[in-house]
Amino acid sequence: MKWEEITDLHPGRFVLVEAIKASSSNRVRQLEDMAVIQDYDNPQEAWSGYKELHKLHPARELYVFHTSRSYVEVVEEFFSGVRQRI
Repeated sequence: MKWEEITDLHPGRFVLVEAIKASSSNRVRQLEDMAVIQDYDNPQEAWSGYKELHKLHPARELYVFHTSRSYVEVVEEFFSGVRQRI
């Protein structure tokens, strides 16, 4: 589904989406095709849904956006440090 379709179907909502088709150029990720997993009223619920699903399926490319955005793109940032669990 294209972003324009998502904004038409879920106006004024936070959406948890999975990237179905995406590409990267100059450290910017363009999401060409997405699937809506869930829509939410508030950002806290959306991020809770994201964290829960990401924990179960860490390889899936998931994002949370608000449908008021006219387009979506993600700036890629690479982590090169050591992670420590406490």
